[in-house]
Amino acid sequence: MSKTDAFFAKPGRWQEAFLALRKILQEFPLTEEFKWGKPCYAWQGSNVVILQGFKEFCSPMFFKGALLKDPAQILEAPGENSRSAKRVRITSAQQVQDLAADLRRYIAEAIDIEKAGLKVELKENTALDYVEELQAKLESDRSFCAAFEALTPGRRRAYNLHFAGAKQAATRVSRIEKCVPRILEGLGLNDR
Repeated sequence: MSKTDAFFAKPGRWQEAFLALRKILQEFPLTEEFKWGKPCYAWQGSNVVILQGFKEFCSPMFFKGALLKDPAQILEAPGENSRSAKRVRITSAQQVQDLAADLRRYIAEAIDIEKAGLKVELKENTALDYVEELQAKLESDRSFCAAFEALTPGRRRAYNLHFAGAKQAATRVSRIEKCVPRILEGLGLNDR
């Protein structure tokens, strides 16, 4: 049994909704893969949709959802810092059936976006507002500053968001210090 088949066979809160979503996705010329521990659907090697389960809902997430037209107004950003992906919040298999026509339109449009080679235009963060503790570390440690500035803008942004997520200054400093070795190696927060 493949990892994807095992995922769908596993009993769970969203099993029926996932199976209904899978049935719809399999109507399209997409390759079903297993990435990040989840079923992912790709068109010619480009990720189009991934199925995700959460405590209160499950969702098909469109990697380039920001480019979808969304006439049914069912797409939402997965988080306040999301710039490209959009998801549909699903709470039952019945809801999948109710939204089936919209989901099919969105999937077809997402494939057309890939066929056209469209890219999400990300607003460049020319000057990230670094948290105070990170700014202090950058100013006091030249080797750290050079390594941090050598990271890609996305990696710098991810680190800054991680550091800023701590409410207390001591926690922010601790997070920065724990990440110093990874930054000096040129690794992003989620790189392995």
